[in-house]
Amino acid sequence: MLPKKRIGLYPGTFDPITLGHLDIIERATKLVDHLIIGVSTNPSKKTLFSMEERINIVRRETEHLNKKNAATVEVAGFETLLMTFAEKVNATVIIRGLRAASDFEYEFQMTAMNDQLNADIETVFMMAHPSLQAIASRLVKEIAIYDGEIDKFVTKSVRNDVLKKLGKN
Repeated sequence: MLPKKRIGLYPGTFDPITLGHLDIIERATKLVDHLIIGVSTNPSKKTLFSMEERINIVRRETEHLNKKNAATVEVAGFETLLMTFAEKVNATVIIRGLRAASDFEYEFQMTAMNDQLNADIETVFMMAHPSLQAIASRLVKEIAIYDGEIDKFVTKSVRNDVLKKLGKN
């Protein structure tokens, strides 16, 4: 009998995807056989990019990983509860990124709630590389709105996407 395939789910709004996100994604591919990057909506967040645009940007920024790693990478959008989507894609683990202790409070509560919904799906927390831990999509957008340089926080192509979307190209 073949061993069960380890399917990981890394959810987020990715508006825009940052170098911190990409660091976690690349490292997560070492932990699972198949990684699904779940691009979600969040009613409490106003996004710069549409769901379709975010999915396409994340695909473009991660397509090289399918050639580089043993794990396969897939990008999919969802507009449901995280656990509903995790069950739909047969995820065995949810990958969550932590930047600071303040993230832990929120993530701890969410993990406890998710465990009540489905105790068979584990949650794994990963810290981005220390040099990337302060990066937040919200701050990247704010810096770009006020004409600050964001190339330390996102790839060149994402930088261009953000500036174009803001009408600053």
